[in-house]
Amino acid sequence: MSQPRFGAGLWHFASYVDRYAVDGYAPPVTTLEAIARAGEVGDLSVVDLNYPFTPGVGLDEVKDALKEAGLAAIGITPEIYLRKFGRGAFTNPDKAVRHATYDLIDEAAGVVRELGADYVKVWPGQDGWDYPFQVNHHDLWKLAVDGIRQVASPHPDLKFAIEYKPREPRVKMTWDSAARSILGIQQTGLDNVGVLLDFGHSLYGGESPADAAQLLIDHGLLYGMDVNDNLRSWDDDLMVGTVHLTEIFEFFYTLRINNWDGVWQLDQFPFREDTVDTARTSIRFLKALHRALDELDYDGLREAQERQDPIAAQRLVQDALLSCMRSDK
Repeated sequence: MSQPRFGAGLWHFASYVDRYAVDGYAPPVTTLEAIARAGEVGDLSVVDLNYPFTPGVGLDEVKDALKEAGLAAIGITPEIYLRKFGRGAFTNPDKAVRHATYDLIDEAAGVVRELGADYVKVWPGQDGWDYPFQVNHHDLWKLAVDGIRQVASPHPDLKFAIEYKPREPRVKMTWDSAARSILGIQQTGLDNVGVLLDFGHSLYGGESPADAAQLLIDHGLLYGMDVNDNLRSWDDDLMVGTVHLTEIFEFFYTLRINNWDGVWQLDQFPFREDTVDTARTSIRFLKALHRALDELDYDGLREAQERQDPIAAQRLVQDALLSCMRSDK
């Protein structure tokens, strides 16, 4: 098959802070600087951009920077997870904050149209709870579902992709799994809401990412995906393929057999590493994975799966993976 398109969240090229290095691991990076860095990677064709852009950066400047870098926008991610939304975005007990969420996402929808992007990505990271008895679960879920309906229904021509995650920054997030996301989307009654599946979120949420992908595809809801890796206990956002080699292969195998041809997108946080080199290394791995998918014995694997024979299946997977893990020429 032809080479897939590669993308990245623009935050991949930013600088980062945590609760220890509160002054950051590198100087701050503007939206325009991050776009320029993404353009240096060489194999990226699209980026997902945070919105609002960094202070002082306008839409026309972003358009020019994307053109200069040879990139296009695939998604716009409104920042409904910052301090203002610390008690929730869609589920905030303050109605004024909920309306601010709606307004920001409405603005982001306009930017999607201006940039010709594929979707508004909705990551309600602050929606959830931290303690038992903190919330009325019926009311919280209703706010979450009604909120998605509120922002997506005025824009039937656009896609809205919910990125679920089990926890962080809330101890428990409202949109926490593929199955729960499917239920919530069905409750909205809308056909322009789907899911962006983050491989790492699925891993540390206790899912099989391949199984989650298949479930979403079966319901026609897999709008996009991000790849990375972690040690399964947290959203480490490590370079893809550095830990869970076989599971990421099964994930892409699942996409291949379902003819899902979306962008292979990076969502990584290289706190201490060079951001451009990290992206290049990850794409190098993804190209090898793509070659392995071409080499895989699909008929033999289907026969092994019909017998539910793990030994035969693993041998075929190992043959394909190990023969293709070589440097690009």
